[in-house]
Amino acid sequence: MIDRIVSQSNNSLDDFILLGFSEEPIIFSLLIAVTYMMTIFGNFVVFTIIQVDIHLKTPMYFFLSCLSLCDVCFSTVTLPAMLVNAITGNRRISFHRCFTQLYFFISFNASESLLLAAMAYDRYVAICNPLRYPVIMNKWLCSGLVAGCLVCGLVNAVFHTLMTLKLTFCGDRHINHFFCDVLPMLEAACSDIQSSQVLLHVITVFIAMSPFLLVMNSYIGIISTILKIHSSEGRRKVFSTCSSHLMVVTIFYTTGIFNYNGSSSFIIFRVSSVLFGILSPVLNPFIYSLRNKDVKKALKKAMTRT
Repeated sequence: MIDRIVSQSNNSLDDFILLGFSEEPIIFSLLIAVTYMMTIFGNFVVFTIIQVDIHLKTPMYFFLSCLSLCDVCFSTVTLPAMLVNAITGNRRISFHRCFTQLYFFISFNASESLLLAAMAYDRYVAICNPLRYPVIMNKWLCSGLVAGCLVCGLVNAVFHTLMTLKLTFCGDRHINHFFCDVLPMLEAACSDIQSSQVLLHVITVFIAMSPFLLVMNSYIGIISTILKIHSSEGRRKVFSTCSSHLMVVTIFYTTGIFNYNGSSSFIIFRVSSVLFGILSPVLNPFIYSLRNKDVKKALKKAMTRT
């Protein structure tokens, strides 16, 4: 009996306490549940439509289907656990669960950032070099780009997780967040975090800023090509092919900047983290389906068959 009590006490000391949950668990639980169901349903519909419709077997929709899967995984890492914590009122998360969540959240976050850059390059080639588009964006290159995004995301997560594992956590181990993320865990550490912060900024510049610069460079080329088109109708049609992706990129990077470089205020940090972890995955399928004629046409065809 004594050994069991000691074991339970040691296990409780290994837990982290999440402070991000509100005092209105019912409203918060309902919000998380609805958001997660919308994310799963929307991305599943987009992914399924792309797989079954032969007219959507192009590189652009191949990347979009991969983005849908990435968004599902990105949301699944955090939202179900947040829902359980909100319903039960238990704010504790074990040491192993916390670092597992940290690893996969960072992994899918980085993979999506790189995937958006690959999608921007696809639109650049399609608009700026349309005659060579089928040759350049072949099946092997598209598959290689997606695989590279996934591998880079996994490697990036290894660095962040190992860096955080080296820290020492003391006291009650409070984390000012809804889930385990790098910055809140650095704030919760009681050891020197200077080297960890330097490594974090270096990796962030490589994984976050590099794809962002690639996206901007691609759209500079796209805009310069569009401006050379004399017909206003032609410019509108060309721009419509990449407007949905531009909206998704804007939402992802804007919320990401606020989340990792925003205010130190706890309230603002919680809002920005929710927007970053929830807004992009839940809006992406609706942005692409509502603004894309091909997707809407395929969706109507599938509903008619059903």
